[in-house]
Amino acid sequence: MTLKIHIDEGAAPYEQVRAQISEQARSGALPVGYRLPTVRGLADSLGLAPNTVAKAYRALEVDGVIETRGRNGTLVAAAGSAADREAATAAQAYAERVRRLGLTESAAADAVRDALRAAYGG
Repeated sequence: MTLKIHIDEGAAPYEQVRAQISEQARSGALPVGYRLPTVRGLADSLGLAPNTVAKAYRALEVDGVIETRGRNGTLVAAAGSAADREAATAAQAYAERVRRLGLTESAAADAVRDALRAAYGG
């Protein structure tokens, strides 16, 4: 696993850790079951505070990218299907909500595109 943290970059260090591990897990560079370094170990190797890495790990766990198994450590989870299911559930909830609000399909799709551009910096 290779991570690079750029302190002068706009994103917070924990977000950089979260984003890089998430991308490597989703791309397969970190295979399902890969054992991640301990919070302290990764913090030491990156020159970050342990709380910064712990915050990234917590966010990754909430996203279903990793799972912590106590003494067995923190592993890359089989997150693809969980992430797909969560995205589908969120999309369904959004579609139902905008329909109740009276938005047209086109207006709802425009709102999604705007939100995605903002989230992905596009």
